[in-house]
Amino acid sequence: MKICSSWVFLVLLTVFSLCGCNKSFLDKLPSTALVVPSTLADYQQLLDNTLVMTGTPLLGEVSADNFYLPYNTWQALDSRERNAYVWAADLYGGQGQVDDWDIPYQQVFYANVVLEGLAAIPVTPANRQQWESEQGSALFLRAYAFYNVAQLFAPPYDSATAAADPGIPLRLHANVTDPSIRASVAATYEQITRDLRLARTLLPAAIPTLNLNRPSQPAALALLARVYLSLRAYDLAGHYADSALQCYDSLIDYNTLDPQGRFPFSKLNAETIYQSNIVGYTQCLAAIAYPNTIIDSTLYGAYSPQDLRRALFYQLNANGLPNMKPGYAELVWPFTGLATDELFLTRAECAARAGRVSDALGDLNTLLQHRYASGTFTPVTAASPQQALDTILDERRKELPFRGLRWTDLRRLNKEGRSITLFRQLNGVLYQLQPNSPLYTLPIPPDVINFNPNMKQNQRE
Repeated sequence: MKICSSWVFLVLLTVFSLCGCNKSFLDKLPSTALVVPSTLADYQQLLDNTLVMTGTPLLGEVSADNFYLPYNTWQALDSRERNAYVWAADLYGGQGQVDDWDIPYQQVFYANVVLEGLAAIPVTPANRQQWESEQGSALFLRAYAFYNVAQLFAPPYDSATAAADPGIPLRLHANVTDPSIRASVAATYEQITRDLRLARTLLPAAIPTLNLNRPSQPAALALLARVYLSLRAYDLAGHYADSALQCYDSLIDYNTLDPQGRFPFSKLNAETIYQSNIVGYTQCLAAIAYPNTIIDSTLYGAYSPQDLRRALFYQLNANGLPNMKPGYAELVWPFTGLATDELFLTRAECAARAGRVSDALGDLNTLLQHRYASGTFTPVTAASPQQALDTILDERRKELPFRGLRWTDLRRLNKEGRSITLFRQLNGVLYQLQPNSPLYTLPIPPDVINFNPNMKQNQRE
């Protein structure tokens, strides 16, 4: 996919150079008068700028429990990753320019430029399909960015307090002189779901299999399922997962893949509905490029010898310890996009929570029979909805590690009493993250607070 024509790229590079050198994206005030795209082709090129539009936050994955680091490796990390790894209250040490905040809001800016530009282009029978596709894409991308920011910088959703809990700034216009004001958590998710529901009506029905950075109707439905799962709105999460799977339900037979391959998955694989990946500044989550990131022993030990995921997801380093391999993005940085395996697990979980054990196990076994060596898979059974749910959650962790989902899962599962405590040990010091700790909400970067003195900071202690 061509990223961007030279003139559009240079214009936007100029805009972002004004905001990226010393301050975060929301701190500087680039003038949208510098941005000159004006045609549908121009706006599509902005949306296709994968250098900006496909990156998702990192620090939640660093803070989760899928891996551990040797002490000397941890010491050498970027300070943000080092502090996130041990859940330090002071995450940034006064440093700004935090990509986990800045990059999503760059995506929001791009999306708003497109939405406002499209409003000036009359819709005709000749251009309606492209116009609606671009509007739907911009709405999807804005919602995805808002959602990703909310998973780190807003507290976990609680229906009893969401109307009062501070959410994130909902920037709905490209004019960056508008002040950044935190909406409530409830308003944050209302905006995200509103954008996605409208996007669903505008996006093309077919997944663009050669351009998976472009959203589609199944992608909007899949993202709605992910959002509602994070809200613990399980009826709606199951509904949207089912709707997405009714559109597209292809699964990869892992028996067809090479377990010895360094990049076992193609970026254009049969399960991916929408492509995104963790932002590339990471020092510890760069797959084969960083062999000192060791997979959690409990997680690695949960895979049976017949489970092909063990060899396809991980490889042993020179010391015989497991590291992660590149995933569905076909990059060293982990895949965080939308895929059918996640949808099968979401629909299964929601069915189990509703007491529909047969439906839940049907989805789980459909997925797992594609994951085990031919002739070795025995279908999973369960004696109760709770047993089915527990099994599905175990399989969710095994199927979706390093997909940018575990942090959100920890937040929501602890909200309902799972009581998952995380541990790190470094140089004889034990660190713990207690369930429902305020440390599950990251601090807003200090440069953003400095530029917006009325913005409420998240409390970490």
